[in-house]
Amino acid sequence: MGSMETRTALVGLSKSQLRAWVSETLGEPAYRGTQLAKWIYEKAVADFAHMTDLPASLRVRLSEIAIVSPNTISLTQRSQDGTVKCLLRLADGNEVECVLLPYEDRVSVCLSTQVGCAMGCRFCATAQGGYTRNLTAGEIVDQLLHLQRLCTRRISHVVLMGMGEPLLNLENAIAALRLMHDEVGISYRRITVSTVGIVPKIYALAEHDLPITLAISLHAPDDETRSRIMPVNRKWGVDTLIQAARDYFEKTKRRVTFEYLLLREVNDTPRHAEQLAKKLRGVPCLVNLIPFNYVPTPDEFQRPEVERVRRFRQILESAGIETTQRVERGHDIDAACGQLRGRHWGRPIPRVAQTG
Repeated sequence: MGSMETRTALVGLSKSQLRAWVSETLGEPAYRGTQLAKWIYEKAVADFAHMTDLPASLRVRLSEIAIVSPNTISLTQRSQDGTVKCLLRLADGNEVECVLLPYEDRVSVCLSTQVGCAMGCRFCATAQGGYTRNLTAGEIVDQLLHLQRLCTRRISHVVLMGMGEPLLNLENAIAALRLMHDEVGISYRRITVSTVGIVPKIYALAEHDLPITLAISLHAPDDETRSRIMPVNRKWGVDTLIQAARDYFEKTKRRVTFEYLLLREVNDTPRHAEQLAKKLRGVPCLVNLIPFNYVPTPDEFQRPEVERVRRFRQILESAGIETTQRVERGHDIDAACGQLRGRHWGRPIPRVAQTG
């Protein structure tokens, strides 16, 4: 059997690519590649020995020259609420985190697109570790497959909202979305791609015309506040970003979700809510409020009390802005929004009481 380094990794190859590979490399009929794709993506099977409709001799040959995935789970944490967070060790030794979120009516996963992140958002744990590299399409999809093996229910929803900025890895992110749709069988309408607001890439994403949901991390209605907590705003300001959201809707007919992280006394006052409502008037959108999940940062942000969140939401809804509040999961294993980071980046996030 070849070493892991010399064996071909199959995750990331499409059905047509697998058909070509089995034909050219193994001299097998192309339909064996179709069978392989079904085992790898639809059934999330990683062991060739379990691919029972393949001839035994082919299964042995595959185990000698190929591997479904070179990536392994090095740590699994399970929350009291059913959330599962996995630390995935990649073939080059880097690590990323991904999260399984089982709900009553669906099973969702949160996937990473980069090792680390270069965006420097002041409230995010991933940003504290810096940026290492982009993930390949195979590495993105492989997170989904590893999580599926841990869940008896079928994964139905995907968010690219883990470590990294998906639009700065757009080519691989799009390739991963196509694999999830074409091979795994997940509807584009159940896939969300998150961005801090890389405006040229929002227009580039729109050109692909995929019926996905675009989620923009807005987090402030004015440039002064947003630039303080999100350095990206110094390049593309709030008005430019909101116009991009309008244009995205015009191109795709898919309304944008604006994520709004509530930081106590930073961006959660009635004045901020009123400004936000004014900015978003007439924009086809949904606002998703996220009370801050604690991470240690130089700013030591605080989570707003329940009443402050309720008041903020009330102002938006009174102005006709459709508003939801994030169902929060995985606090006890640092799997909530903004808390993901590789274990090797340092000490665990300290346990603190969550108010609100």
